[in-house]
Amino acid sequence: MGRHSRKGPEPAGPNTDAGLANGDGGREGVHPGPGSGRRRRVADAQAGADGHTPFQQAGHVRGGHPEQREPGGGWGTGPQQTVPRRQPPVGTRPLIPGPRREFVEAFDAPPAPPAPRGPTVPPARPADPYSSVGEWAEQPPSGAAAPTPTESGREGRGTRGRTFTGMAAAAVTAVLAVVVAGQVAHDSGGTSAAQPTGVDRDGVDGASRSDDRPMPKAAQAKPLSYAEKMAKAYPLSPELHGSGKFEAVPGAVKAPGRGHKYRYRIDVEKGLGLDAAFFARAVQETLNDDRSWAHDGAMTFERISSGDPDFVITLASPGTTGDWCRKSGLDTTEDNVSCDSAATERVMINAYRWAQGSSTFGPDKLFAYRQMLINHEVGHRLGHNHVSCRTPGALAPVMQQQTKSLRIGGIKCRPNAWVYPVD
Repeated sequence: MGRHSRKGPEPAGPNTDAGLANGDGGREGVHPGPGSGRRRRVADAQAGADGHTPFQQAGHVRGGHPEQREPGGGWGTGPQQTVPRRQPPVGTRPLIPGPRREFVEAFDAPPAPPAPRGPTVPPARPADPYSSVGEWAEQPPSGAAAPTPTESGREGRGTRGRTFTGMAAAAVTAVLAVVVAGQVAHDSGGTSAAQPTGVDRDGVDGASRSDDRPMPKAAQAKPLSYAEKMAKAYPLSPELHGSGKFEAVPGAVKAPGRGHKYRYRIDVEKGLGLDAAFFARAVQETLNDDRSWAHDGAMTFERISSGDPDFVITLASPGTTGDWCRKSGLDTTEDNVSCDSAATERVMINAYRWAQGSSTFGPDKLFAYRQMLINHEVGHRLGHNHVSCRTPGALAPVMQQQTKSLRIGGIKCRPNAWVYPVD
């Protein structure tokens, strides 16, 4: 197509035409610098001493496209007719043919602006396709100042980024609105429309919110067995002096065997904090064991809680035990032991020894020590006195004072709980 129109005076002079005639407009191998499609003004170039103006329109084609090598190239050759040579006025530089319009439109078209968010603005009047390249490149639309290439690129990318960010934010807002609306409807008593297929829900609020759902029961500790209680120590001070008031353990247990029957009652001092029913069971099972005084049917023991007993087995604090033992001329305070207060109806069991045991048996033989304590004191009530061990390493007799020591007269024996032990 012919010469592009441009602003400025028409170039004249033989040097310009000579340059055209010599094929300056069709040169190849010139690598243009970076640009946005806008041509630099011709006035920016300085003429040489011979009047030749350096080529100013060189600009790299974006995207790395190769240059055209057809006759004239992508820059055109300008008019070929002979023009009379004229000397250009002083200060005026000859014009160089500009790039073809299709190349400018292909690589330098600005990105389309995003759709407006505010009030609808009438579209701008399309540019005249036949206007000059210079006018199209130099005049910004609507009279606004033309942005620089760097600003144009940043503006386009920033606008697209903001557009995508806005779309993503709108999508997230829509999803949150749906979730909140569904939760509000569910909490207000409405049924949710997004229930899983095939899942039946009873009630309006669903099974997970039902008021009829049973509450989980608190985990309860398994009660200790009789053997575990007999092997367990209980806290009690060795200097405790209780109230001195007793309370009979209710209930009765028949004598299980034959032979002479002894009836007894169990009293427990108030305020000890010990299990009275457990103590009563321990007494009954120990006395009627075949290794005890009921061995081979010689006698049997029956617990009562009312009536006239043969004796009263009493669990009392160390202070109260001392008081009752003193009535029979016995001192139990020196070693904090138990006694049979023969002048009274009471067989006194020191609650401290029952709860803590003794060093002679140790903490791992509390079960056996408690059995020995019952058999020893009831043995006194049945008429038996103290007996010492005579064979080293043998089982100590049940009537030996095993709470005090297992070594008597230089002979040490092993602890023993029974009248008739099975060694």
